[in-house]
Formats: sequence, C-alpha cells, structure tokens
Amino acid sequence: MPQQHYRITQQAEPAEGYIRKLILQGEHQTLDFKFGITDSKKIARTLSAFANTDGGCLLIGVKDNGAIAGVRSEEEFYMVQAASELYTRPQLSFEVKEWTIDGKKVLEIKVPKSSGELYLAPDKRNEYIAYIRVKDENFPVNSVWIKAYRWRKNTEGVFIRYGEHEMFLLKYLEENQSITMTRFCKLTGLPRRTAENIVAGFAAINMVGISFNESGVFYTLTDHYLSLTPGQREQTIIKVTSRTHKP
Repeated sequence: MPQQHYRITQQAEPAEGYIRKLILQGEHQTLDFKFGITDSKKIARTLSAFANTDGGCLLIGVKDNGAIAGVRSEEEFYMVQAASELYTRPQLSFEVKEWTIDGKKVLEIKVPKSSGELYLAPDKRNEYIAYIRVKDENFPVNSVWIKAYRWRKNTEGVFIRYGEHEMFLLKYLEENQSITMTRFCKLTGLPRRTAENIVAGFAAINMVGISFNESGVFYTLTDHYLSLTPGQREQTIIKVTSRTHKP
C-alpha cells in the first residue's frame, strides 16, 4: 500500500478550552493520554484498538493524571506516522492537530472507526493480531471474537444448530452471570473448537456478549437478549437456524 502523507494542522486552543475539556473526561474507551511516545509498535496497538472499536482520540503531551506536559510535536508525529505506516495492517489513517496551550504543544491524533476492515498490530512476539478498546485499556481479541466478527459481516448470515449444547449455554447464562470457554467445554464435554463456534454464532447475532478484562475473557448474555421475551428469543433463533450459511 502506498504511504499516506499526513499534515499537522496547527491550532490555538479556543477560549472554551477544547483540549482541557477533553482532559477533564479522563481516559476512557475513545480517549487516551500519552506523556510521550517511545515505541511505535505500542502506539500501533492503540490505533488498532480505536479503529476496531468506536474510533478514538489520542492526546500526546498529556500525563496520565491529566497534566499538560507538552511535546516536541514533530518527533512525536513521526512516531505515530511510523506506527501507522509500518505497524498496522492494513495501513491505518488518522488526522492530526497540534494545539498550543500555555506555550506547550499537544498533539491530537484522531482515529476513525473502521467501516468494516479489521486492523492488526504486532503483539510482544511481533505476531499481528487485532485489538479492541474496553474502557481505557487495549485488549487483544481471541478466536471467538474474530469468528463472530467475520460471520456478522458475511452477507449470507449465520447458521446456528440449536441443540442441547446451545440450549444449555443460554440457560446457564440466564442462571449465572457469565461463563468462560474452559468452563463451557468442561460442563458440556465439547471440543474447544466446537464450543467456540457455538459461542461465536450467538455473539454474531448479538445474543451473547464477549467481555475482556484483566482476569480473562468471559461470555455473557447481551442486553439485547435480555430485552426479548421468551417468544421473541425463540423466533430469533428460528429465523437464524433457517438460513443456509454454516460457520
């Protein structure tokens, strides 16, 4: 892919304090602070996570506590550019603005939400994987998330075999808050790949959610599933099982 040419747009912060208002929000799913950049690969993971989730804004020259430290904008800009051009697959685009606040420079990097492409970045072993943003952290996705993502994008839809194991999963989650893949396999005796396909199928139709946190990956019923009546849930499953596409 040919290199994209970025241009820094220089801005003076308006009277209403645009950057200061952002900082007051604290870091969250679509906002991240960086005091400075020392590793383009790490920044590539943040770019990937923003793009694969809801898009986001990266403020460079701001400490974790929200204090404005300022940066040498050109140096930091080239580190972000390297992250995009060398360490995201496919190459990820972004917008960049330089803000001057009390004589200090802050770079605002805006990453749009992906329109369908899945963006990868290198992990610590230099293997390219997809990341997503959960609250103020970046998490590598797992095979279940990838399957659900791809099946959701498939124009032929998703096929779910609604048998005893599928019914067991939904019933278990109705009675318990969450389940791990290891526990699902243990309780059902299913091979891991089969169990993953079941969970991914329900995730693809927004009936099961995938929760990433520091403790691991957990599967829960979605708000969408819980909002449906038993009859509506049955009709949804009947509609899905009538399709011809098989994962």
